[in-house]
Amino acid sequence: MSSWTEDDLRHIGDAEELRVASYRRDGTLRPYVIIWVVRAGDDLVIRSAYGPDNGWFRRAKASGRGRIRAGGVERDVEFADAAPDAHTAIDAAYHAKYDRHGPRIVGTVVGDQVVETTFRLVPTGS
Repeated sequence: MSSWTEDDLRHIGDAEELRVASYRRDGTLRPYVIIWVVRAGDDLVIRSAYGPDNGWFRRAKASGRGRIRAGGVERDVEFADAAPDAHTAIDAAYHAKYDRHGPRIVGTVVGDQVVETTFRLVPTGS
């Protein structure tokens, strides 16, 4: 595994939306889904706004790997768990970036109910 460059962190972290696709067993990509992404320190994080039964989340969890596009960056990633002590900072990053959309919408990606649907994006390959 590699790590994100500062440019990648900035470009992806500043992007309003991210496109994420998981890999199928045969190595092909599923269709991209548009979601929100935040930067929390040196991590890029995504959450399922509609819980663990959301299709893209279930497929990403089963696959463990996928591809993202945001801010002019396209990379293969591993979907990893966030550190247990990172969720307060992740919530704060979602609030800082997306609160302008209103509490009803931001409420779908912050709080204890989304901890289990949080992925830290870990870059793999080139």
